Amino acid sequence: MELSSSLDSSQFQHTPYYCEENVYLLCKKLCANGTAEADGSDLFVVFISNEKKQIPLWHQKASQRADGVVLWDYHVICVQRKKGGDSPCLVWDLDSSLPFPSPLAPYVSETIQPSFQLFSEYQRFFRIVHAPVFLRCFASDRRHMKDSAGNWIAQPPAYEPIVAEGKHYNLIQILLCGLKLLVVSFQL
Repeated sequence: MELSSSLDSSQFQHTPYYCEENVYLLCKKLCANGTAEADGSDLFVVFISNEKKQIPLWHQKASQRADGVVLWDYHVICVQRKKGGDSPCLVWDLDSSLPFPSPLAPYVSETIQPSFQLFSEYQRFFRIVHAPVFLRCFASDRRHMKDSAGNWIAQPPAYEPIVAEGKHYNLIQILLCGLKLLVVSFQL
């Protein structure tokens, strides 16, 4: 497997405000270039959101604040847990100003800031999808990025929308699937 230290975020397709599509393409590239298992079995896609669609994350490139905080409606990242060995879990977040990739523990500490007391409406929930399932099933026609008049909220990527298994859109189902805190055993 290729060492992740030889990669930087500029080597990956990135369209601001389309994190779910960015992560889809990132997972595909990590599998194709040997950084991840070819089938993506060491990758997990993490959707972060809540019922009010207001989640604070720090160290975000889109921020205009010194602390880098952004209040997203949702955010999507990729976590890599390599099989065997003592490698730390890595977070691949193309929207973060932290090192790319970042070890999971410092990423959580700096970006999610679990020790920071939040009002309940900002409580974050995590939906974890194994990358092989995400790559096979994710679809988005980008309708969530249009306002009520049908205008783009943010300019879409130049490539065609992602379609999977005959579906054209299932992002909302992924985001709202129970909105309960899901826990996967990642060693910090």
